Amino acid sequence: MEINGREAALAALERCRREGAWSGEVIDRVITKYSLPRREAALASRLCLGVLQNSTYCDYYIDFYRKGGGKLEPKLRDILRLGVYQLLFLDKIPDSAAVNESVAISKKTGYGRASGLVNAVLRRVAENKNALPEIPGKGGAEYLSVKYSHPLWLCERIIAEKGYDFTEAFLRENNNPSPLNIQVNRLKISVSDYEKMLDEAGIEFSCLQYPAGCIELKGGSVTSLPGYDEGLFYVQDRAARTAAEIAGAQVGMKVLDACAAPGGKSFATAIAMENRGEIISCDLHEKKLRLINSGANRLGIDIITAEARDGREFEPEYENKFDLIIADVPCSGLGVIGKKPEIRQKSAEEIIGLPAIQRDILNNLSKYLKLGGTLLYSTCTVLKCENEDVVQGFLKENQNFEAVDFRAGNASSVNGMYTFWPNADKCDGFFAAKLRRIR
Repeated sequence: MEINGREAALAALERCRREGAWSGEVIDRVITKYSLPRREAALASRLCLGVLQNSTYCDYYIDFYRKGGGKLEPKLRDILRLGVYQLLFLDKIPDSAAVNESVAISKKTGYGRASGLVNAVLRRVAENKNALPEIPGKGGAEYLSVKYSHPLWLCERIIAEKGYDFTEAFLRENNNPSPLNIQVNRLKISVSDYEKMLDEAGIEFSCLQYPAGCIELKGGSVTSLPGYDEGLFYVQDRAARTAAEIAGAQVGMKVLDACAAPGGKSFATAIAMENRGEIISCDLHEKKLRLINSGANRLGIDIITAEARDGREFEPEYENKFDLIIADVPCSGLGVIGKKPEIRQKSAEEIIGLPAIQRDILNNLSKYLKLGGTLLYSTCTVLKCENEDVVQGFLKENQNFEAVDFRAGNASSVNGMYTFWPNADKCDGFFAAKLRRIR
């Protein structure tokens, strides 16, 4: 069956809603299933991610302009969201196309009875797009929640910790397009030589000052970049790569990457160790180990051994064995909302049990560290309850550990801890704490 980019976006949104799956994977599956041409595939991806990023904002104006109350069927609401997103966010799409295509989709997908509603609401939005009614409550959490389509509980929590202006800047940054960061594999090529390859291929890029070898691109297909098959680079956000730098791996170390998949920190650590030493990369799920092994093989790294293990279960043979442990623990993921907009659907209740799991992992892994060894605790969230509170609780209960201050680019830790914020640090939201076993 042939479908266009708008219809593919609708199919992807429905799958995200029903399966609770990661949007990037869903979009790729839909594009592959329907063999979409490049232009339609790009439109489908833009529309799906855009609607997920701005769903609450779109809903506000859908409900403002539709007559009568009542609950909209989820798929019908998705059709309206797609139309409103095109009208308010995509300047290159004519208003008439956004409206007419949405009406056509409603008829094609069995919602012909609602085509009049779709037409009326979208035409009202189009007529008023340059003078939309203001969202009420400016200066409060509810206003930010609607304007930037983030959960109200998250807005309230960050306002309480960081203030209103900082919170608005964080939310706004989450809605901006996320750049693609790649890390040069210095085991195979110098940074300058790889930059020349990008130049020769006519690819626009920026080489970031820190960490060394981190290159920023506007996006595109990773596998089509120069040197992919040869393993000259791997994909990893600057914040995650910085965390690996903070860990301070040295040649010849014995390292445990306890929550490793898909393997980025293990790869960064192996490169820092010049592929000399030993890294055990663990993940709870056996199937994820294939990602680690395939990535290591492509990069030419042979010091990594991938194992399926639970970070909460004590392994006697690991006790006092490692010079460095990297614990990038399971978390809420609220630092990467910009790349995974479906995370916005998480409720406050879903977060409650995470700190206990994180404490259990941290306490268990600490037993594997040698005297004088380093333990890096990290998450891809910005919540204090998953970050500083967990680390401070651990240090209070474990007097044989101390926090170690560090500098990473422009970031300076406080009591051995630092939170990277998208708006302040121009990277994923991320937390790192550096701990040392002293007795």
